[in-house]
Parts: sequence; C-alpha cells; structure tokens
Amino acid sequence: MNRYRYGAWRGGPDPLAPPYDVRAAVDRVGSEVLGGGSLRDALRNLLRRGPDGGRGLDELAARARRLRREAMRRGNLDGAVTRSQALLDQALAAERDELSRRPGDEARFAEARLDNLPRSTARAVEELSEYDWASDEARGLYQQILDGLRDEVLEQRFAGLREGLSDPAAQQRMAEMLHDLNGLLDRHARGEDTTDTFAEFMRRHGDFFPEKPATVDELVDALARRAAAGERLMRSLSPQQQEELSRLMAQALGNAGLAGEMARLTANLRTLRPELAWDRRAQVRGKEGLGYGEAAGALAEIGDLDDLLDQLGQEHPGATLDDVDVESVERILGRDAASDVRRLQELERELRRQGWVTRGADGLTLSPKALRRLGATALRTVFADLSGRRRGEHDLRDAGAAGETTGASRAWAYGDEQPIDVVRTVGNAVRRSGGGVPVELTVDDFEVIETERRASAAVALCVDLSFSMVADGRWGPMKQTALALSHLVATKFPQDALQIVGFGRYAMPLTPTELAAVDPDYVQGTNLHHALMLAGRHLRKHSGSEPVVLVVTDGEPTAHLEAEGEAVFHWPPLRETIEATITEVDHLTRYGATLNLFMLGEDEALRRFVDAVARRSGGRVFMPDAEDLGRYVVSDYIRARRGRQRS
Repeated sequence: MNRYRYGAWRGGPDPLAPPYDVRAAVDRVGSEVLGGGSLRDALRNLLRRGPDGGRGLDELAARARRLRREAMRRGNLDGAVTRSQALLDQALAAERDELSRRPGDEARFAEARLDNLPRSTARAVEELSEYDWASDEARGLYQQILDGLRDEVLEQRFAGLREGLSDPAAQQRMAEMLHDLNGLLDRHARGEDTTDTFAEFMRRHGDFFPEKPATVDELVDALARRAAAGERLMRSLSPQQQEELSRLMAQALGNAGLAGEMARLTANLRTLRPELAWDRRAQVRGKEGLGYGEAAGALAEIGDLDDLLDQLGQEHPGATLDDVDVESVERILGRDAASDVRRLQELERELRRQGWVTRGADGLTLSPKALRRLGATALRTVFADLSGRRRGEHDLRDAGAAGETTGASRAWAYGDEQPIDVVRTVGNAVRRSGGGVPVELTVDDFEVIETERRASAAVALCVDLSFSMVADGRWGPMKQTALALSHLVATKFPQDALQIVGFGRYAMPLTPTELAAVDPDYVQGTNLHHALMLAGRHLRKHSGSEPVVLVVTDGEPTAHLEAEGEAVFHWPPLRETIEATITEVDHLTRYGATLNLFMLGEDEALRRFVDAVARRSGGRVFMPDAEDLGRYVVSDYIRARRGRQRS
C-alpha cells in the first residue's frame, strides 16, 4: 500500500503561483502616473523593464542587439566570389604549369586562350566551361568552383543536402523534387486543397527535408526564411559583386535544369510569404571571407534578430506580447530569455483577465477598476496629510431619502420616497385590529423612516494642462489631486456631480480615464476663459445642486475663444483675453457658484489676476506648494460642499 505525505512546497518558487504580483504591478503603474509620468509610458515601462526585478523587454532587446552587432562583424559577404577567384587562380596556375612542359602549337594556343580570359571571375568560369583541361589537378580545382558553390546554395536552401549532389543522377532527382515542389506551391497559392498532394510529395521527397514539416505552411515557412536570406545576400552586395555571384550560381546550377527550378521556387515563396524582408540589405563587415552558405546564414540570423527586435519593440499599432515568437526567442536568446517572455505574456494576460487593463486602438490603458484603485491610492495620500479631526459631513437637516436614517419615523404622505418602516407599519395594523392573523394593512397604518438629507453639489475642477505644469514639477500633483477628488466624490458623495475640465490653448472635459492618460499640451496657451465656459455648462446641467468651481493653474490667462470658436493666444495677455475670462467669472458669480483658485508658483502677474478674481467673485485664493495641492483642494471641496440648501 503506497503512502503519501503532503506538506508545503520546498522545491523552489511555488510552481502554481502567478508569475508576478498583479496588484503590485498595477500600483507600480499608478505610482508612475501619480508622479507625473505618462500612463502609456508607465504601462510600457512595466513590461519593458520587468516588474519585481525580473528581466523585461529592454534587457532582452539589448541582448538581441548585441548578437546582431556580432553577426554584422562576422565576415565579408563576397567570400563566395573571392573563394571562386582563388580556386580559379590555382587551376590556371596548375594548367599553365602542365602546358609549359608540353611542346607543340596546341599547347601554345591553349596558353594564349588562358592569357586572354576576362578579368571577371564569373565570365572566366563561363568561358572555361568548354575548355579541355590538360591538367587533372586544374580540372579538379575548376570543378570545385562549380560543385562547391552549387552544394552551398542547395544546402543553404535545403538543410542537409550537401552530400551526394555531385552525382548527375542525384542532381536529376533534385531537379524532379524542385519541379514537384513548385507544382505543390502553385496549387497552394491558388487556394486549392493540397492535403493529399502534400502527403504524396513528402512520401516521395521527404528525405530532402530533415525538419519533417507536417503541413504545407510549415514547409513554406522553413523554405521561405532561407530563400529570403539568400535574396538579402544578393541585395547586400555591390552591383559588380551581384553580377559575379549571379553568373557563378547560374553556371553552378545550370545542369539538370536546377537554375530554372530554383528561380521558380524563389518566386513562389516570395508570393506566399511577401511579409519577409526579401529586399532588406545589411552591411556585414569582417576580415574573413564568408562562403555563400555562411554569408546567407549570417544574414538569416540578422534577419531573425531584426524580426525579434521588432516584436520586442512593440511599436506597431495593436502590438501585444502575444506577438512575440517565444520559439524564436528560445532559439536566438536561449531558454531563460524565453521563460522571461512567457512570464511577461502571462502578466499581460492576467492584467487583462482580472480587469486591470483594457486594450484599445492605442494599446493598453487602465480599466475603470484600476482607476478606482489609483484614485483610492491618491486619496489615501491626500488624507494622510489631513489632520485627524472630522471633516466633510456638511449636513443639512431635512427629511429625505438620500442620507442616513435618524431613528425616527412619521406617517406616510402622498409623494414620500423614504423607505417604509415595516415594524411600525405592522405594529399600527395590529393595534388597530386588536390582534389576530392575517394582519390587514390600510393606508393609515404606513409609516416611513426619516433620514438626514445632505445637499448635493455640482463641482467643476478646472486643471491647467500647459507644459509649464510639467516643467515645474506640478503635473503629478495635479493628476493626483484630480484623481483623489474624483474617487472621493464617487465613493463618499455619489449624489454630487464632478466634472474635470482640462485647459491649455483649448479646454476639454475629461473623464478619470482620460485624465490619467492625458499628456501635456505642448501648444502655448492658458485658456481659462474656455474652461470656465465648460464649467458653467456643467453647473447649469445640475441646477438643483450647490455650484462649486475649483481652478488649479500656474499661469495667467493667455488665450480666449472668439465667437466662431477659434482660440486666440498672445503673451503678454491681451486685454480681450482678460475681459473674456472676467465675463465668465461674472456669469458664474451671478449663478451663485463658489469660485476658489489654487495658484501654483510665484508668478506676480498671476497673483494679481487671481486676487482680482477672488475679490470680484467673493471666492478665495490658495497658494499651496505643489506637494500640498491635493490636501488644499480636497479640504476646500469638503468645506465648500457643505453649502447652503438652494431653494
């Protein structure tokens, strides 16, 4: 009988634990946003740098770039031509040596023919194709040029074919395989069902493909990658080198129709996989001359690294970590790098699965759930600076359904919306009827629970989005303040209506999601006039609520809207800009809004302006340090929100 003992896992990290602490990752993003960073950059940095000290995409990309630099220094791409030239020189030297020992006009004529060969290696090889060699050594060296290049080309295109291709019968079989392969790819390109054709092809020619592809697509992927590397090799040579190599390859593959079938195969693969970098060039430099296979292999490696760097860069629209080919990462960078990518992929999926992030056209962004957590963090930071005394109950004594129960009840009247006091209602019916069951209720038996109703407020928080807020370190405190106030309203005062209005050269209403993602406005202009117009529209939509306007800015108004809706910017401020802004201040004042301004910085012109606005509107001016902004705004909101009950 087998016995098993269970206990805590002691074999290293818990294999069932998630790869990272997802909430900690969200908090890290939030911390960066509340510090003034871009939301998009914060989410990118989470994956690029890797959470919890793990390796991120940046480190993996750095390793890939290092390998690419090494491949770029591996050797000289025209090694196939220079090696052919060296073999040709050896063959000609051996032939001349043999001819010098032979008497007669035939030997002298052969010497003259050798002396008049073209300087081009490829053309010389072509002219010597019909030459009757006197030296067996020379004949062998010449044949090495053709056989070696042919074998390198075919081995590069079809892994594992180096052996046995010097035999004409093997070359003929190779040509037959290429003919059948091109027929298969033609049918596949037309969209025909090639299942049976592929199976028959692999039965006849499977020994040419040691990787054992299971489908036509797998076969195409393997062949196209290597063919694209060969094409990149040709594109990376100079025009003269291209001509030399092309002629040499045509001469080497000329037998048994290999050249034509190879050209047809390249065209088919290019049609089926046009997304590969067929025409990309690379400047590979090194002292050693690389043969055709070595040079194409180096370019294939560089191409793979370029593709991997594109995947790790995540720059294209809609990019996700699922786009990263983990198998390629493992093949190029190793198993540990592949494990890092898998953990990052799991983190991204887990963030989406748990609802912390959503993906749109512009990539990842925080979900409402994450923004609530971010707002709660901001609010905790703000309240940590507040004193411990009670703040913000701002109660108005009146019966209503929107507040806390008082413990009292009263007879129900037509139009009441308060909850029914069930115990007292049933008690009234029992006392009226003298007991007994069932208990019959009448209208006079009903009582409702009295509640304390709190006056609702309509709040417009206008925040400056100009670049000076970033330059002077006020962007983060501004975001923290707005998110904290938004969370406070949503959780503690849901009857209130908060609208955040951001303003640069133009103003715009912002949701908490948009606020978290908003970047600085690099266009000059501080259009408080437009912001106050939008604030007024928000207040009038909630006419039954206490109107409150809070303005956070570090610069005097330098832009206003014309009648046709175009913004006019000028510094120093135009008289028209000041007058348009003051007109909106007067509209808000007449409406009964509380208008308080939070001035950041030491701008004397701004000080004079906000003082004048405060005197004109009956509002107040606060001049907090940036790190105290949240405490000032939240405290003032709670104070102002007590308000009076509007009739």
